[in-house]
Amino acid sequence: MEAALTNLFFTQRAAATGAVALAAVGLGAPAAQAATAAQAQASPCVQKVTVVNNGGFTMSFALSTREGSLTASTDTYAINQSRTIDLNATEIAPGADVRPVVSATAGDTVPGNVFVSYCENGQSATYTASGTTLDYSVTLLGG
Repeated sequence: MEAALTNLFFTQRAAATGAVALAAVGLGAPAAQAATAAQAQASPCVQKVTVVNNGGFTMSFALSTREGSLTASTDTYAINQSRTIDLNATEIAPGADVRPVVSATAGDTVPGNVFVSYCENGQSATYTASGTTLDYSVTLLGG
């Protein structure tokens, strides 16, 4: 009876978010793990990430993986400008999920609202940084 209950209620913590738990009722361990893996890959799948500065500040950004690895930061740039990081020029492996982490000059550091996955396909994801130095958001366009 106890073994049947264990197979019936399988719970796995989703490593991608560190806080979300997946409860699979009636699924064996392999099916629950497959469901978690499918949820872990972000969409869209891109090679380049661009951040447009629509904020009232100068800024720079780096890309962060879910595990916390960071790329080199861009130079500092002003409103109505953008910078792009090509993931092929970084140490990040294809398949990793990334998002920009924007640093406003003399202000806050804010991560992008969602992750995208790295694929060697030439495609780009564009985020916009909007607001003021101490109160802004970084949002994926079309996401």
